[in-house]
Amino acid sequence: MSVGPGPPRHGGRGAPAVATRRGAAQDGWRRAAQRRRAPRRSPMTRIVSVGTAVPPRTSAQADITDAFSQVIASGGELDGPRRALLHRLHGNTGVRQRHLALPLEEYPQLDGFRSANDAYVRVGLELGERAVRQALERVGLTPQDVDVLVLASTTGVAAPSLDARLVEPLGLRPDVKRMPLFGLGCVAGAAGVARVHDHLRGDPDAVAVLLGVELCSLTVQRDDTSTANLVASGLFGDGAAAVVLLGDRRAAELGLPGPEVVGARSRFYPDTAGVMGWDVGGSGFRIVLTTSVTDVVRQYLADDVTGFLGAHDLATGDVARWVAHPGGPKVLDAVTEVLDLPDDALARSWENLADNGNMSSVSVLHVLAATLAEPPADGDHALMFAMGPGFCAELVLLRWPEAAAAGDGRAGAAVAA
Repeated sequence: MSVGPGPPRHGGRGAPAVATRRGAAQDGWRRAAQRRRAPRRSPMTRIVSVGTAVPPRTSAQADITDAFSQVIASGGELDGPRRALLHRLHGNTGVRQRHLALPLEEYPQLDGFRSANDAYVRVGLELGERAVRQALERVGLTPQDVDVLVLASTTGVAAPSLDARLVEPLGLRPDVKRMPLFGLGCVAGAAGVARVHDHLRGDPDAVAVLLGVELCSLTVQRDDTSTANLVASGLFGDGAAAVVLLGDRRAAELGLPGPEVVGARSRFYPDTAGVMGWDVGGSGFRIVLTTSVTDVVRQYLADDVTGFLGAHDLATGDVARWVAHPGGPKVLDAVTEVLDLPDDALARSWENLADNGNMSSVSVLHVLAATLAEPPADGDHALMFAMGPGFCAELVLLRWPEAAAAGDGRAGAAVAA
């Protein structure tokens, strides 16, 4: 018994409708299959601003050498040959001036770890707040916009940490996510950018701030006449830097220009724990620093860089800017040699070393600020990298997006100094 019309015959009135539905379904399946086969676009973190801060006092390297020779001599034997060595080492650092946390005449009054660490907390908070405010203001953001605050610092200790102590003075929200990074030393600036990028890939609507604060001068040991302490007293400086990074969706929403973080790679080197770091004792942080740093650079860096770039279909010749941590003259010379770079490729790193000394994790962020102030062409790449205790390296690949993607026609970023 028939309860309705039977299925349409070929060419009947129902055929076109059925064919249309079947065709639409097949098109949908094809599109789904194509999406599965097509490479997915990885969420891109965008760096939109860098704020930098240094202590207000500027001292010539020669004046620092004289002052610190007295500090070291006050606690140990700094005889004629060792004093001459100190002057020679200071003169070979490539440092012209530094901005130190305290007036030179106050360093002899630091009689132990407690007084030095108290100064670290006080001055570190001042510099950190300055750097964060500047970085946010340059791009029209407020502390209330910050969802994540990451602190990189290895030259002092505090609990609550500096990031926690800055929440109320800055006016950050009570639900701000905080992550202090301690112990990474010089690598922490690049590693901090990489770890924030890792977080923002899973939180693409967020605004993050990476804050580096290092007061290396407060770690000079008054009873240590070792070559490592003599070198450290002439090489390392003080400062802070704050980097504002946006998750993928937040960057698209705000339309702020700046380079994207394409990817990052960490590298840990075996049997190198004694290359550099701290020997922590009653007098504070005693420097561990060997000549093996340049040996590690020469042995590993070229393969690490070419391998990392190759994974992104790039070669060293495709890198328009090199954002290198200015570890010291020998390190920068070794980097230039093993990567076969033009003589001026690390000019910003050399300039920062001369003007500020090696500010540990902060230095590479100052070099990043200088790079953003004079960005390469749209579509160009930069490689940011640093090395530090472990011994380890961190590589971060940046790319300036095309003008249309940058939001306002130019892919530069805001820099506060």
